[in-house]
Amino acid sequence: MKTIYNKSIISILVLALIISVSGCKAVQNANNKQKGGVIGAAGGAVLGAILGNNIGKGGNSELGAVIGGVVGGGAGVLIGNKMDKQAQKIEEEIPGAEVERIDDAIVITFDENSGVFFDTNKYNINSNSQQSLNKLAGVFLEYPDTNILVVGHTDNTGATEYNMTLSKNRANAVTNYLQNKGLSSGRFTTNWYGEDQPTNDNTTPAGRAKNRRVNVAIVPNDKMINDAKIESGEN
Repeated sequence: MKTIYNKSIISILVLALIISVSGCKAVQNANNKQKGGVIGAAGGAVLGAILGNNIGKGGNSELGAVIGGVVGGGAGVLIGNKMDKQAQKIEEEIPGAEVERIDDAIVITFDENSGVFFDTNKYNINSNSQQSLNKLAGVFLEYPDTNILVVGHTDNTGATEYNMTLSKNRANAVTNYLQNKGLSSGRFTTNWYGEDQPTNDNTTPAGRAKNRRVNVAIVPNDKMINDAKIESGEN
């Protein structure tokens, strides 16, 4: 389980919130920025977790717009607390998934060694993956004030065009499955990058296995942000 680190002063209030969720590995080392206590760059760390080694390539502006930036002040602290609890819930429900708390977002990585995976050259949701996605859908229903980004990737085996289509079909399969569990289609944005955004070395079998992945990013929606501002007296 990874956590992105940033240097900032931790306030007493944020420390109290960290203690309250310290049992979750995804958030136990979270600092003030990860809690939303200061203003940060718009989605850069989250994009890095999703897109890996080639974040500088074109075509990422849409994801940046979806993810947005870090909410500051007391509202950001409240949002961070809610996202910490959701990350902890996902970690408990799907122990095989890689769960990261980054800025105001949660990033989940599914590959063939974790909760959701696909058979070779297939994009149907198999029975093992259904179990994990059912649990994930339950968490999303429990925390309705978030938007969900699903991004599909492949390794570099096979034709580039084929891999792009395969990653599209896999990302759409995950999105459609979750929507069919009662989640609003308006919460979802779906993207795919084929083999273009590896996070690991495609020259090794282990690296290729990690590159065959679907990322799910969970971000606060406008309602969560506005409610937090009202509750903190900032609106």
